[in-house]
Amino acid sequence: MLEFLIELDKQVFLLLNGLHSSWLDPLMFYASKKFFWIPFYLVLLWLFFKHYGWQTTLIILLFIVVLITMSDQISGILKETTRRLRPVRDEELEGLVHFVKRRSGGRYGFVSSHASNSFALALFVIHLLKYKVKFIIPVMIGWASLKSYSRIYLGAHFPGDIIGGILLGIVCAVIVVKAWDYFYKTDSADNLPKVPLNPDLN
Repeated sequence: MLEFLIELDKQVFLLLNGLHSSWLDPLMFYASKKFFWIPFYLVLLWLFFKHYGWQTTLIILLFIVVLITMSDQISGILKETTRRLRPVRDEELEGLVHFVKRRSGGRYGFVSSHASNSFALALFVIHLLKYKVKFIIPVMIGWASLKSYSRIYLGAHFPGDIIGGILLGIVCAVIVVKAWDYFYKTDSADNLPKVPLNPDLN
């Protein structure tokens, strides 16, 4: 059964990785880079400041640091534990993988840190802003999905690596969301914190 799933994963990877074009190559390359998204992160920072004030925004950033560190470290441990080769390093797929600028990350790929970190952050941001910012759910899910798919496009991960990363990101987000709600639970009825986060705003 496991061999069947691995082979299926490879075939789906070849299908998705094969959907490439010259104009998509640079887009996917930069979509995979964290520094490319700095303007996007600054917009999120402004939204936190607008709706929560600067004091609570600092606390939010602390929670995000904990969240991303947790997600990134666990994904790294899983890579070293499972030792599943990335597509571009799999000898069975030699010559079949499309990748850009011949860069693919480390040797092992399960699970994808990009997928884990992106979906962990997306779900936490959605939890904080879903009642305050219109379209925040599709924007964050779309952003995380684009970053995750870019890793398949670039030959860095199999779809199974991405799915595993997404599941890990969800678990990490749930843990941090529960910790947030323990200290700063919001009342969905009136969208106001039960514990005041910023006296000037609430």
